Amino acid sequence: MTADSGLERLRAGGKAAVARALARLEEAPDAPETLGLLEAAWRAPAGAAVGLTGPPGVGKSTLASALIGAWRRQGRSVAVLAVDPSSRRTGGALLGDRTRLALDPEDDRLFVRSLAARDRLGGVAALCLPALVLLRALFDRVLIETVGVGQSETEIVDLADVVLLAVQPASGDALQFLKAGIAEIPDLAVVTKADLGAVAERSARELEAALALATPPGRPRPAVLLASASRGQGIDPLLDALEAAIRSAAATAAARRLAQARRWLEAELAAEAGRRALGRLADRLEAAAQAPFAGLATLLAELEPPPADRG
Repeated sequence: MTADSGLERLRAGGKAAVARALARLEEAPDAPETLGLLEAAWRAPAGAAVGLTGPPGVGKSTLASALIGAWRRQGRSVAVLAVDPSSRRTGGALLGDRTRLALDPEDDRLFVRSLAARDRLGGVAALCLPALVLLRALFDRVLIETVGVGQSETEIVDLADVVLLAVQPASGDALQFLKAGIAEIPDLAVVTKADLGAVAERSARELEAALALATPPGRPRPAVLLASASRGQGIDPLLDALEAAIRSAAATAAARRLAQARRWLEAELAAEAGRRALGRLADRLEAAAQAPFAGLATLLAELEPPPADRG
């Protein structure tokens, strides 16, 4: 079976087949069948990826449910990657976001998968990129919901075609976003709980000011919209703005995805090299019963490349 035919079988096999394929990505990432399937999916990016990020409590899951419902009413197929906090005991996803999504489990054109962030401080999981590549070849829209926003949680730009930042009224987050560099990442921003009225409008103005300061030269300033997902207020304008941003991003999609792939490759190579070096150091410490400090210095010296021959 060719990789392309495997992709076609996935399209025809429904959600169960997609779930098995994603499990295979995690269980056997280096298997020839897995690599062939990912290669075929990389060449066939049929859909667009939207990253949804924002602080805990902002209402990301409620907003995600509203966007998913709107896309489905438009006839688009949708996949959701919900990056959840990790269990310290098992390392698995705690399913904090997935359980709050109001979705129809009988909908064959809607697929949801939770991924554990584990030790990734950037708010996304290492499996996200290969999973996204596969889902992007199978669905019209892939929504990536992160665990939250903090000073290191800006890696969503390394996955999504368009990033939507959600902010809640009267939270004081705008200044924190400037400090953390988060105001530089969105293509679009939304103030949630717009039914609060003047408080939400004031937060929108504060966010607009923060984005005006943070937007790099030559890049369009992200628009700020107001929405109340629980009341259905502002969802249609937000969806229109998202679709416009997706169309605008299409012109540079190939170059951006190539850059994302390079950053993922660099991160995975660095992580694997670090794991191997840590294993070597731990073995030495255990054998010699020594403190870690000299061992680290010795190991770093061994990893240093030899000086170039000047002769």
